[in-house]
Formats: sequence, structure tokens, C-alpha cells
Amino acid sequence: MSELRQDPATKRWVIIASERARRPHQFVATANRAPVPEYDPSCPFCPGNEGKTPPEVYAVRSDGSADSPGWSVRVVPNRFAALSPDTPLEIRRPDICTSIGGYGAHEVIIEAPQHNLTLATMPRAHVEQVVAATLHRLTTLGRNRSFAYVAKFRNHGAAAGTSLVHPHSQIIATPIVPAEVRNEIEEARRFYDDRVHCVYCTIIAEEMEEGRRVVLEAPEYIVITPFASRFPFELMIIPREHASSFLMGHHQSTSWIAEALHRTVRLLYLAANNPDYNLVIHTTPLRDTCEDYYHWHVEVLPRLTTPAGFELGTGMYITTAVPEETAEYLRDFVPKVDEDP
Repeated sequence: MSELRQDPATKRWVIIASERARRPHQFVATANRAPVPEYDPSCPFCPGNEGKTPPEVYAVRSDGSADSPGWSVRVVPNRFAALSPDTPLEIRRPDICTSIGGYGAHEVIIEAPQHNLTLATMPRAHVEQVVAATLHRLTTLGRNRSFAYVAKFRNHGAAAGTSLVHPHSQIIATPIVPAEVRNEIEEARRFYDDRVHCVYCTIIAEEMEEGRRVVLEAPEYIVITPFASRFPFELMIIPREHASSFLMGHHQSTSWIAEALHRTVRLLYLAANNPDYNLVIHTTPLRDTCEDYYHWHVEVLPRLTTPAGFELGTGMYITTAVPEETAEYLRDFVPKVDEDP
């Protein structure tokens, strides 16, 4: 029979349509992606085409000067930015409708020179460079007192919204805190007020005790298929050490963050045949630490199904994948995850 499940952290409901349920292997794409060359002369992110992007704001390079070849990770403003720091920050309230000029920042992290790499296929040491670049830019943008929130996300594949194959992720800084972020933090605060304990720390303890939805674990983190997953193969990375902000979660080392990201997307790559996905870092607003009750984490949302009218109209997702069965299927691929890409 079908089952309604509520996410313990967000209070979001999903429907597990078990009568229509498919086994995990039935969600795996049967068609392989078209071969991608290591270099594409028309790609603005490939080495030698640095002039096709705005000037870089950060780079990891072995040689060469700024905006030239020789880099391994490069960060540039988005040429087609959703928000710009050059736009005046003007708040307009002519009536009940509030608008703000498109002030903010929109950057692209070009994750590797090779056109055909993905986060799952690049060496783990290189993923650490990507994490370091992310932390550097989030820290730098966070110093701007006009920014309220900085979002880091990665769109992999056309179904996830990307238009360029070259490996990259994005950062957007906004002058407001998005309502979805506010709601998630507020639910965490309510749980803390009732239990005097972080909801995500509670999830870690209960998931580890039950074990059915844990797919990866290490001393620093666990990876689970969430109890109320919205998508088949949905995964969540939760650091074991309580920290409300992503920027607070690396005070000892960035290597474990790189390891967690690499192992998680590589697990999807192996088990689900390199599916399209969105990867999102959930962290606190810049000047609202929520230190006691919020807990930063990462969501990986494969795009193996398409939200339709019910999902868009209600915010309640129907899924035909049972998280416990998905976790069991994924665990079979864990031994291959740590092999060299």
C-alpha cells in the first residue's frame, strides 16, 4: 500500500506510491551519454578560451598569468548573470508588491581544464581543489554586508538545467534570504525548542542505529537516502560534527568534504549510470548563525523523474522509489566507489 511520509527536518510530506513502485535498477538509464572530447575549441571554459569569459576572480594555477592557460580550477563571474554587483540595491514598495533591483553576485567555478571530466571521474585530490575554491569564494562574498545569503549548487546534465558540458558549478549571492531557506531553518528552530537538540544530529543518531538508509559512512560524515525522499536515488550528506554553516565545517581539513562529495556523486555515477542531478549545499544565512539548532548538509537530487502538476501545485512529491530499497541497492556499489576513477 502507498504511504505518506513526513521529513523530520523540514516537515515536508511525500507519497511513497508503493503500489506503483519500481525496483531501483528500473530507474537506471539504459542509454549511455554521447562521448565527450577532452577539449572542445568552441567551449568558453576550455583552456585557451579564457578571453571568452569575464576576468577570473580566483584560480588555482601551476603557471601562467591571470586569464591564461595553466590553471586547474578557475572562478569567473557568470557572463549571463542572474544578479550583478553593479546593479544598484534599490528597494521599491509602491504598494503591497515589493521589488529590489537585481543586485547580487553570480559566479561560475570551472572545476577542471578537461572538458570531459565530471565530479565523479576527476581524482579526489582535484575535488579538494574545487572545495577550496568554493570556500574561498563563499568567504570572500560573505564579507559584503549587502549580501544576506550565498548559495552554492551544481547542475549536472540537461535535465538538471545545465547548458554546458564542461565541469562547473555556480555560486549566487542574494541581498535577501530565500523563503525556502528561512522555512527550513525555522523548522529546525522549532524542533530545538521542543527537544533542546539539533534535528540533524538526531537524524544521524537514529539513521545509524537503524542502518537501513545509510549508504556511506566515515568518521566525519554519513550519507543516507532520506526517509522522505522526493526523488529516486536522492542522497543527503550530513557531517557528524555539529556546525550550522558550511564555512564552519572545514576548520580542521577540507579533505573530508572533498571525500564525501566525491564518494557520493561517484556512487550515483556507478549505480545509476551517470544520471543528471542537482547538488545543493544547505547552509545558514551570512549573519544569522543559527548555531545551536541548524546543521549544514548537502542534498544530491537525481533527475530521474519529472515533477508534474500535483508536485508543483502542492509541494508534496509522489515517488515510486522506496528509500530503503534504494539504499540496499546502492550499498552493493560501495566497494567500487573508492577505486581510482
